[in-house]
Amino acid sequence: MTGASVSPVQPVPQIRLYRDWLAQTHGRTFASFEALHRWSVEDLDGFWRSIWAFDGIESPTPFTAVLSDDAMPGARWFEGAQVNYARHVFRHVDAADAAGQPAIIALDERGGSVTFSWAELRRQTAALALALRARGIAPGDRVAAYLPNIPAAVIGLLACASIGAIWTLCSPDMGTNAVLDRWRQTTPKALIAVDGVFYAGKALDRAAAVEELRAQLPSIESVFRVASGCAVGDVPGAIEFATTISRDDDAVAAFEPEWLPFDHPLWILYSSGTTGLPKAIVHGHGGVLIATAAGRLHFDLGPSYGPNNFGERFHWYSASGWVMWNIQVGGLLSGTTICLFDGSPSGTKADPDWTRLWDFAAASGVTWFGAGAAFFASCRKAGVDIMRIPGIAHIRALGSTGSPLPPDVQRWGSAQFAQLGRPDIWWCNVSGGTEIAAAFMAGNPELPDTPGRLQCRHLGAAIEAWDEQGRPVVDEVGELVCTRPFPSMPLYFWGDADGSRYHDSYFATWPGVWRHGDWLTIGSDGSCTISGRSDATINRHGVRMGTAEIYAAVDQLPQVADTMLIDLETAQGDSQLILFVVPTEGCAVDAAMETAIAAAIRTRLSPRFVPDRVIAAPGIPRTLSGKKQELPIKRLFAGWPVEKVVSPDATATPEVLPWYIEQAHQWRQRVSDACVGAVS
Repeated sequence: MTGASVSPVQPVPQIRLYRDWLAQTHGRTFASFEALHRWSVEDLDGFWRSIWAFDGIESPTPFTAVLSDDAMPGARWFEGAQVNYARHVFRHVDAADAAGQPAIIALDERGGSVTFSWAELRRQTAALALALRARGIAPGDRVAAYLPNIPAAVIGLLACASIGAIWTLCSPDMGTNAVLDRWRQTTPKALIAVDGVFYAGKALDRAAAVEELRAQLPSIESVFRVASGCAVGDVPGAIEFATTISRDDDAVAAFEPEWLPFDHPLWILYSSGTTGLPKAIVHGHGGVLIATAAGRLHFDLGPSYGPNNFGERFHWYSASGWVMWNIQVGGLLSGTTICLFDGSPSGTKADPDWTRLWDFAAASGVTWFGAGAAFFASCRKAGVDIMRIPGIAHIRALGSTGSPLPPDVQRWGSAQFAQLGRPDIWWCNVSGGTEIAAAFMAGNPELPDTPGRLQCRHLGAAIEAWDEQGRPVVDEVGELVCTRPFPSMPLYFWGDADGSRYHDSYFATWPGVWRHGDWLTIGSDGSCTISGRSDATINRHGVRMGTAEIYAAVDQLPQVADTMLIDLETAQGDSQLILFVVPTEGCAVDAAMETAIAAAIRTRLSPRFVPDRVIAAPGIPRTLSGKKQELPIKRLFAGWPVEKVVSPDATATPEVLPWYIEQAHQWRQRVSDACVGAVS
């Protein structure tokens, strides 16, 4: 049975509504998006003031200036204003519920589903907020959460935001050592934790892990237990989360989120932690609010109710420890229904099934579907036939991030939806990061399709590509920099008293200019291409190439399931390019595959980047957000101590690390033998 070939009515793009509003209220018109973007970064005051007004951000006190100090780091935004993330969410309650549009639709891998009205989400948030306050949680106190992508995590974030507590979340798929590396820095006062998870067909007890976290973190005074039905052990003395949020009395009904200063801390996010102690990145209520308001123009997200919307439902598949979880929850700020899926997107190892998320999207009426680029590539490799999933034609937008989306994969997805009667399917490829909890490059439904590229730079983000001399370049690869402040840049790093770690992370190369660490090409048409991390670039005989471009050439081969590339210095002073390859089921890394890989790279890129060695690998080490751990593995091969390079607890595929550690040992032994031979 094929899906219905019915095209739902398209709402007017949010960015068009914004442009029309600018013209009507301020007399500002722009001949192109590039002209609009240029104004947005040249006139930061005018642009961000307009976003505040267009989004209807409220404050009981006026702000004295949009930008009081434009230094980086240290910019001060909207001084004098008071806001609250949760209050901004709950402004939608009455209209959304009157229209019959839910706040949350959630499904787990076992088939358990729940739908929250906006009023019910507000009630449960208020109940938890009052419980936290009753246990001594005050503004500025940290509340830690050890939760997967479930409604309890959303409720926890909103409750903390409501009372000014600082939310800090780690996914329960992280090992306790990785969690402790993060929370020992931030000393949480309360913990909300799940006692078990169900993933890829397996029930996993987490009660013992929760007990260990409590034992190792003496700052924790209260533990709220979220029952999973998967736990064998117990969490003695824990407060039952379900009981807490069941409260429904006059105090709950009367509860209102507190007004807070614009830059009051909202949450603490963490860098990947693949090398060294993870950076504890603090973002503020106001910065996240207004950056999300601008971001919804690029994501084209509006309220799920009202005359210009038709039940908008937003899903972005994400583990709770990835910043895309925060982005997904941010859909609530726009009044959009968010759709949460808790579980494996690919079934089990014994019974792989890449249609799970598509089935969920169809059943939930998802209109906006996002995931990591690797998910879409895996669907294509697995031969998923999207058009055979009933009800999937309601999807009007597809989002991708985490790594560059290969153009062939995007074209494959577009062709699938074209057969469903959706030839206009829009891809919103985005790139930003945990550091800003937003995007620097994003999409625009009014611009031409750009497979393999990002359609444009984000409004308000003064993004340029710089050469080694700090000069902007176009149609050439350069360092991604941001030359002017963006409101959701970190307030600071937790524990970084003098700001030196924050400064050294982004501003050490060019003082006063944010260096993001990616290779970027800005095309003459305004589109953008990310070529990989600038610290993992391949330099062959003076020619630089981002690893993403090489992956795009190789990963299209049907016999290749996954790859990772590192460039290693040899005893002779040159380098050796090593490509680790995970073959697809039934294939082998043999002479024929090596020939195919070499041909693909020669044809699409250059013979310079044909690998010197192709090695069959059991898997590719990735961070919990799905990024390939190129630099940590390269450092392993260079002889760095394992404990300083990569933590199994911060790795999504820890089972493959011993293999890489042994490969690195063998490599170093060969290098050592070569040096001895040269001396003798």
